[in-house]
Amino acid sequence: MLPTATQARKVVWDGIDKAGRRIIDQVFPPEIRRATNQNEMRIELVNGSIWQAVGSDNFNALVGANPVGVVFSEYSVADPRAWDYIRPILIENGGWAIFIYTSRGKNHGYELLKMAQDNPDWYCQTLTVRDTGVLTDDDITAERKSGMSEAMIQQEYYCSFESALEGAYYGALMDSAGQDGRITSVPYDPSAQVVTAWDLGMGDSTVIWFAQVVGKEIRIIDYYESSGEGFAHYAKVLSSKPYAYGDHWAPHDIQVRELGTGRSRLEVAGNHGIKFRVAPNLAIEDGIEAARVMLPRCWFDAKKCDYGVEALKSYRKSYNDKMKTWSMSPVHDWSSHAADAFRYLAVSVDRHSGAMKPIKYPSLGII
Repeated sequence: MLPTATQARKVVWDGIDKAGRRIIDQVFPPEIRRATNQNEMRIELVNGSIWQAVGSDNFNALVGANPVGVVFSEYSVADPRAWDYIRPILIENGGWAIFIYTSRGKNHGYELLKMAQDNPDWYCQTLTVRDTGVLTDDDITAERKSGMSEAMIQQEYYCSFESALEGAYYGALMDSAGQDGRITSVPYDPSAQVVTAWDLGMGDSTVIWFAQVVGKEIRIIDYYESSGEGFAHYAKVLSSKPYAYGDHWAPHDIQVRELGTGRSRLEVAGNHGIKFRVAPNLAIEDGIEAARVMLPRCWFDAKKCDYGVEALKSYRKSYNDKMKTWSMSPVHDWSSHAADAFRYLAVSVDRHSGAMKPIKYPSLGII
């Protein structure tokens, strides 16, 4: 299991060695195969065993697969929910899991390593270039001279978890939140309204952040994410919680009317009792900057918002391997929906008064 199915196909299924030979054909030669499914990257062996390459971006597709063993490759940038989903299956099957990854800040990969170090039922090993001998000191010096940052060198070659994920938009700010004790227990305050900010998925995840503004603090008290559900489901989620709600903020495209029905999702949500306000339609980079400005004021409930916190740590720029530069566009992966909803929260907060209320943009029709 790689972070995405696309990576699984590129790196594993279609991967070739220096001699131009497909690696997968060397691991599983035709003599030991009974069947091969190219589309599903699936191989059935003559002894009845099945091997398959998959991505953590679609772990729900493994329903009924009933694996006995899973290798999580690059787990530190994979969707951490995949392990939570697969773990009970492996326990029932008396199975096993292997996690192979590079350090990417103090995220779920770091937490897994710390757990394994203290758990006698787990085996863990940390190998730097000094342990493996793959690179020499001269190689590392050459990387520095070529412009590779010291943080990246320490992360990639010396397994340092101290630096935030390279290219992460909020990595350093989320590290500060942890160091300052702002990722902790944050109880609901009945004297303040709860405001929600949403990212509405069509064929993928819908995310909801639940926040309260108390003085100058923005308290993120809850987080919810699901997929494949309609507004009736999310209306039940809202009503199941003991919160007194203020505004519900949604992205601007909620107003787009569907060709089939002629109705917008704004209208459909309203029929289920969810009265949305439309967040300002700002450029992504402006929204990211608004989130950066807001984050030092934020407190996160560590238990209810654990997945959302991990997503904010992992939300990052894309990297152009050919040009050796960072792109201005974010990577679209498991962390994107949580980060987008958080961005909508940030652009809907009046940061001067400390009150949660709409920012007016008459030119955009947002009043």
